[in-house]
Amino acid sequence: MKAVNALIAEELGVREAQVSAAVALIDGGATVPFIARYRKENTGGLDDTQLRKLEERLSYLRDLNDRRRAIVESIEAQGRMDPALAAALAAADTKARLEDLYLPFKPKRRSKAQAARESGLGPLAESLLAHPERSPEQAAASFVAAERGIADVAAALEGARAILIERFAEDADLIGRLRADYWRSGQLVSHCRKGKDKDGAKYADYFAWTERLDRMPSHRILAIFRGEREEVLDIAFTAEGEDSTAGIPGPFETAICRRFGVAALGRPGDSWLLDTVRTAWRTKIRTGIRQDMRSRLFERAEDEAVKVFAGNLKDLLLAAPAGGRATLGLDPGYRNGVKIAVADRTGRIVAVETTYPHEPQRRWREAVTTLGRLCRLHGVELLAIGNGTASRETDRLAAEIIAENPDLKLAKVVVSEAGASIYSASEIAARELPELDVSHRGAASIARRLQDPLAELVKIDPKSIGVGQYQHDVSEAKLSRSLSAVVEDAVNAVGVDVNTASPALLAQVSGLGTALAERIVTHRDAHGPFRARSALKAVAGLGPKTFELSAGFLRIRDGDDPLDASGVHPEAYPVVRRILQATQSDIRVLLGNAEALAKLKPENFVDPRFGLPTVRDIFAELEKPGRDPRPMFKTALFQEGVETIGDLKPGMQLEGVVTNVAAFGAFVDIGVHQDGLVHISAMARRRIASPNEIVRIGEVIRVLVLSVDVPRKRIALSMRLDDAIEPPARRPEEARTQPRPARPQPSANAASGGALADAFRRAAPSSRRS
Repeated sequence: MKAVNALIAEELGVREAQVSAAVALIDGGATVPFIARYRKENTGGLDDTQLRKLEERLSYLRDLNDRRRAIVESIEAQGRMDPALAAALAAADTKARLEDLYLPFKPKRRSKAQAARESGLGPLAESLLAHPERSPEQAAASFVAAERGIADVAAALEGARAILIERFAEDADLIGRLRADYWRSGQLVSHCRKGKDKDGAKYADYFAWTERLDRMPSHRILAIFRGEREEVLDIAFTAEGEDSTAGIPGPFETAICRRFGVAALGRPGDSWLLDTVRTAWRTKIRTGIRQDMRSRLFERAEDEAVKVFAGNLKDLLLAAPAGGRATLGLDPGYRNGVKIAVADRTGRIVAVETTYPHEPQRRWREAVTTLGRLCRLHGVELLAIGNGTASRETDRLAAEIIAENPDLKLAKVVVSEAGASIYSASEIAARELPELDVSHRGAASIARRLQDPLAELVKIDPKSIGVGQYQHDVSEAKLSRSLSAVVEDAVNAVGVDVNTASPALLAQVSGLGTALAERIVTHRDAHGPFRARSALKAVAGLGPKTFELSAGFLRIRDGDDPLDASGVHPEAYPVVRRILQATQSDIRVLLGNAEALAKLKPENFVDPRFGLPTVRDIFAELEKPGRDPRPMFKTALFQEGVETIGDLKPGMQLEGVVTNVAAFGAFVDIGVHQDGLVHISAMARRRIASPNEIVRIGEVIRVLVLSVDVPRKRIALSMRLDDAIEPPARRPEEARTQPRPARPQPSANAASGGALADAFRRAAPSSRRS
């Protein structure tokens, strides 16, 4: 097997020196965001995506090598290592291949084959395989020995067969080939269990389903496996020719025969050996391979599901923020009232209230008056409405407040509540808002996530945000690792204001973590706002290494040095000073002065430490200091008069917001409290491999209504606005829309103020509160 760095370089399509540099930095404690942003010279410009793949493969390959060493030690301790086996172990490039090679030497529970060997039947098994011209019965006669538990010829032959079956099943090269052949030709077959057709109606598409293993998409695999777990579906694996017919071995049995020289040539032992091969295939090898197929299918589906969730989460975290606008958050409800929280321009909660405009109290006028007073008192600009129960009714309430206070120029926006209830009852919320009741914390979260989705959503376990595809069916550890990396990358891509950030947000900054984030906030509370990045060194436990990893991602607004508000790392300030000398300018004059910077050549400021990539990044920061990579704030305008699924007609063209992206397409909110589906085949004229090539969560798009199935709550949409309106071909489970609670229609004037929450709108139906 190639060296780890060389193998990773080949997989990534980069030079080995780039990988070696990145590995050295990772081993030295550097984070991916830090390496991608501030060590481009070392790695040759590897970006965060490449570095994440590198990090993942590095971990896998190192685990592989650790396992390889343990296996070699085990086999050597048994005294059974030989040059051929050592070479095969050294060349193994997957954990599956290693385990196949180790299987014959792996300590195992006492088997029939082991018992037969202990009874002295090993030579008989070898003789029968090597000399099929001999009669099995005659060869076995001399091995009958009652004192060794071999009562007769039949018992001797049974023991010899057990030995050969185990030998066939533990041949690594053979099993590897059979596994690959079964994957290429195998199929998954699912059937409805008896009496489950009504209770399991949501799996009706799979009541009689057959599909090639190597062609099954992730979402279908996970759906069928979930149906099996819920005891609705029975699953089987089949492959063409896996069973012999009319006594003729199928391709899999033939492969075993060829491997061990078994053939039907009319010799006395041929029939016995063919029966042994058939038994080995049907009772042991095929069983193991089918289990491998199940594991391989799930692993592939799991990887894709995690990838989808991670991509959607990234888009959601990096959705456009409304920014510093006073916002009134409304957490809708009926009997328990509508909870209100007002967040000022900095996100500080300055007022809370509970009103009862809906059933059963119906104190509508009182609510309009109260909320209008709060908006006027606190200079509210945005009304953030949670998308759960009573959302549509609360939207009408917000519309009346806007109508009665035209001078305030209010805008109303619907915001996803996904994860808000989890945050409300969390330790983080208790520390941040100790004076608020749990119910009002939810309204506070709704308001704040409109102002800055990234800052608010980092307080919630990413899995609870629910923008994934069957995320509850995959490994929690694998999902958590991937989502944690996404959150870290998103936070560091935007940067964090060290004087206003919550501990939860600071904890995601490169090099910090929860403990240091808490210490920074404690120091800030005790000594006042930080005036310079260098002041961070006074925080207990924040040493030189941590400062190096974190400083470039921390922003200090209105501090002593304007550079501290930019993405220029303090270690590179000397380069900026040389630029200032060259321009004979002051930093406050140069910042944002594109014209002055355009007259300079970055090449002139390269030195032995800072190469051209870093200098170019410095120029970009000076031109747009502290630039935010997130898009501009925008919301969709839903069509008046189209408020329910019953209002939709095929042929309508509507504006909508992408709420979720799966492997098979994108779900779009078009204002009828029921997401429609744009199937991947209806996204573009060209063939695309993934919906992410075309759309992102939170993106505003225009769609064509292809068909509407009101009873089943399914809406088929197309991004190809000139598509013919025809009955769509029936697709399996993915053709369903996502059920959504009733929600209001955003107002036209929300477009001007922007509704960042469009990016969140009903991203996770399963996580919504009642």
